[in-house]
Amino acid sequence: MHANSRIASFAILQLLFSVLVNSPSQDLPSLVMTSQYNFKRITVVPTASELKDIVLSKTQRKTPTVIHRQYAIGRIRAFYARKIKFLQQTLHDKLTQIINEFPKMEEVHPFYSDLMNILYDRDHYKIALGQMNTARHLIDGIAREYVRLMKYGDSLYRCKMLKRAALGRMVKLLKRQKSSFEYLEQVRQHLSRLPSIDPATRTLILCGFPNVGKSSFINKVTRADVEVQPYAFTTKALYVGHLDYKFLRWQVIDTPGILDQPLEERNTIEMQAVTALAHLKAAVLFVMDISEQCDRTIEEQVALFESIRPLFGNKPVLIGLNKIDIVRRGDLPPQKAAHLEKIEKEGIPVVEMSTITQEGVISLRDKACDELLAQRVEAKLQSKVASVEDTVLSRVFVAFPTPRDDKVRAPFIPPAVQLRKQRMQTDENKLERDENTRRLEREIELELEDDYILDLKKHYLLKNPEEKYDVVPEIWEGHNLADFVDPEIQKKLADLLAEEELREKAGEYDSDLDSDDEETKEKLELAKQIREKEKLLALENHMNKSKAGSHVSRLNVRKRERSMNRLEEEMQELGVEVLFCFCISLENTEAVT
Repeated sequence: MHANSRIASFAILQLLFSVLVNSPSQDLPSLVMTSQYNFKRITVVPTASELKDIVLSKTQRKTPTVIHRQYAIGRIRAFYARKIKFLQQTLHDKLTQIINEFPKMEEVHPFYSDLMNILYDRDHYKIALGQMNTARHLIDGIAREYVRLMKYGDSLYRCKMLKRAALGRMVKLLKRQKSSFEYLEQVRQHLSRLPSIDPATRTLILCGFPNVGKSSFINKVTRADVEVQPYAFTTKALYVGHLDYKFLRWQVIDTPGILDQPLEERNTIEMQAVTALAHLKAAVLFVMDISEQCDRTIEEQVALFESIRPLFGNKPVLIGLNKIDIVRRGDLPPQKAAHLEKIEKEGIPVVEMSTITQEGVISLRDKACDELLAQRVEAKLQSKVASVEDTVLSRVFVAFPTPRDDKVRAPFIPPAVQLRKQRMQTDENKLERDENTRRLEREIELELEDDYILDLKKHYLLKNPEEKYDVVPEIWEGHNLADFVDPEIQKKLADLLAEEELREKAGEYDSDLDSDDEETKEKLELAKQIREKEKLLALENHMNKSKAGSHVSRLNVRKRERSMNRLEEEMQELGVEVLFCFCISLENTEAVT
């Protein structure tokens, strides 16, 4: 049992090592944390009034609707308690679905966590989900309370009022969360419109001042159709495009323009770009407008580059000089060209390009992809994932003792071990068994296959081995063999007889009960009267039941005697002229016909 568990544990560890070593060119965090999310699958969040109508109509449709006050009170209580429980379970499921489908900021990637904090406000978002959770617990508590009170309802009216109060309190809780439902629905709609960004894949990020040509660049290298206008802040959100380079998939992110100002003064649009630069492991393409048509000088653009440079840590950075179709780099004044040369001396590549003539666009793209790919490969080789086997071997310590004298101390191997090693090498590396070694029954079964017969008597230990397969008789020499199964049966019988003698001597079997004494007679007479009274009560009860359920058939009732003579006599006694009434009735009959 323990050997099997150790083998299973070793297999699991070996599988884990193989996954780590042979994993694709992704970073290690991608194995632990999900890097891609599909926010479009979040279910629509209804408003408080819509959810109220949904759950109440479902409760009406899915539960019984007919109850009468003649029913037993237990049935009435169960009828209304079922409605309370059904509404509570329906609301519990709806609220649980809302809570579980919305992403938790502590569980998602830091990029999405900060992006949601910028767009939706972390505190407001968590408070809304917390209110949903609180409402769910309060609804469960209301249902438990009123189901308990339902046990004390002694009429249909009171049970109905308890049900009405329970449903009303649950619905009122929903109405109080009206603003939270509306806020979560707005968040869901905005989340569904967010671009699908994979933080772990190969990525190029475009950044720079507004209106320098970032959107034009992404339109040229990908199939993205980002709006391009001659004014600032045309791009107000993150846009993603995809391209193929060296048979690999790459994503290009177009960020909104950033202004050179303190972090606290940046608005939501700028903070989206800062979040992407801070959390995504990508190559950064800082786009500059050397023609200064973006209303920003080269000095201001270089100052912006230096201010956001801490966000570029351990990332390949390239600078793209856009709009060379208007002004070439060689035509710049010496003061402005000096700023670019200073950046170039720091080892940052500077590439000239034009999104109008497409000159240098592909060159900048290829250079950025090559640098990022080389960095990822180098990080892969230097990471712990690539050297898992080496790290495991480095933990193994092999001791090499140093000789303390000239005496030879050869290792001692027992002869039995040496013989066993020799036998393991013979017969095609199969272990030879000794004649005295007992073979397992399973091995014999596998060897004989269909010819195998289970023999349970071959290991019997008898004085005469020839009697091993003899049939055991029931009677032998006039004795029942079952009597001799217990070898101490005679001793036990003698002890039992001795115990019975002691019981008789002690008078345990002597009866002291005298049925002729007065007390016993009174008890017997009282018991007889009780039994007779029980019989009379049972007979009387049976007769009452038969009377209550009996009915007389209409066939046994004497038929009513109806005749004109009897009617005329009775009417004359009352002073009524029957002939006149009869004539009037005939006239009315003829008029009707």
